Amino acid sequence: MAEWAEMEITTKISPRSVTDTVSRLTGILSAKGLKVFAVIDQSAEASQVGMQLRETTLVLFGNPAAGTPVMAGAPLSALDLPLKVLVWADDGLTKVSYYGPAALAARYGLSADLAAKLAAIDPLTDALVAP
Repeated sequence: MAEWAEMEITTKISPRSVTDTVSRLTGILSAKGLKVFAVIDQSAEASQVGMQLRETTLVLFGNPAAGTPVMAGAPLSALDLPLKVLVWADDGLTKVSYYGPAALAARYGLSADLAAKLAAIDPLTDALVAP
């Protein structure tokens, strides 16, 4: 993978299957009052056109009260918001990947206050992959 990806993308290992990890993620998001905008089963979409793709599900979520000031301050940040978590199978492991909040803050030159609005993704995914 490209060097930029290693610096910008955070990947954690889930002890659960892709399906169970996605279910747990949406449950955590709902419990925290975050909005789930979409759950896209990319492997199911591939199957519908006769193609195969490892288990791959993208979850788009956020908090409009937190994301709106970020997008108001840095309009192009809307390219990366709402936040996204990719849950995918890789050689028998379930991986949870996302753009790290520091990388997003650097990409859009966010102030510390605006960057803090994105930082919740790290503890959220820590809870997701906890046993």
